[in-house]
Amino acid sequence: MKVALVDNGSVEPAAHEGLRAAAAAIGARAGARVEAVSWRHSDRIDPAALKGGPAETLAPWVRAQVSSGERDFLFIPFFISSQGAIGSSLRRDLDGLSAETGGFAYAVTEGLASGGALPVILADRVRSILELKGLRKPALAVVDHGGPSQASATIRDRVAGEIGAALSDLVGPVRAASMETPQGPEFEFNRPLLAELLHEPGFSSGDVVIAPLFLLPGRHAGKGGDLETIAAAARLDNPLLRCHFTELVGSHPQAIETLACALERALNVGTHP
Repeated sequence: MKVALVDNGSVEPAAHEGLRAAAAAIGARAGARVEAVSWRHSDRIDPAALKGGPAETLAPWVRAQVSSGERDFLFIPFFISSQGAIGSSLRRDLDGLSAETGGFAYAVTEGLASGGALPVILADRVRSILELKGLRKPALAVVDHGGPSQASATIRDRVAGEIGAALSDLVGPVRAASMETPQGPEFEFNRPLLAELLHEPGFSSGDVVIAPLFLLPGRHAGKGGDLETIAAAARLDNPLLRCHFTELVGSHPQAIETLACALERALNVGTHP
């Protein structure tokens, strides 16, 4: 059986380096070899920018493994939620690859959203930034990417609610927001967008902690990403606004522990589709 940690993929070298680090840590914790494979995009990274050589992406990696005789795969989802649109699309791609290559068995382990790890991780990230910056009762925005799936928005809202309850003595108002949304009234569950929230009372001035529901740095999250650009634009409208970003989810020890435990359970019970 081949085991792979799968993320959405990015053209940013730091994102794939983070995926490789997480795969190595999960494998070491679970006592199994775990390969780092991006669903897409990462094969566009210049191999010279990566310490371990070219990034692997799902379709060519699976085809190569099947050509070598492998017929059994176990995938660990490195997504905030593997139950929404991304998870469904990933499974469709795997089903298509199976049909194309003559058939193989695959299973997907439980993810971060199913183990209750997300609110624990985000709360810890918030506590760290409060201590580091000496902040007292700042507003808190929990921000996901936004997309077509109500399931992802439900997870974001639940996490924001649990963090608000856990940190009620340390933070002020807590809101959930998205970075972006598809067009159309049917996607209003993504709102408010972060750009909108940072112009609302309680979030348009003073200290605001932004806790991204993102796993790895890349085009959207991390240094110079879209989230920082949105915050900088809001500060131009109100110089009294001070935004403070927490670290991301994917490198937190609890994320590694949760996915390693999910892998161990899958291996121990011989999970198959």
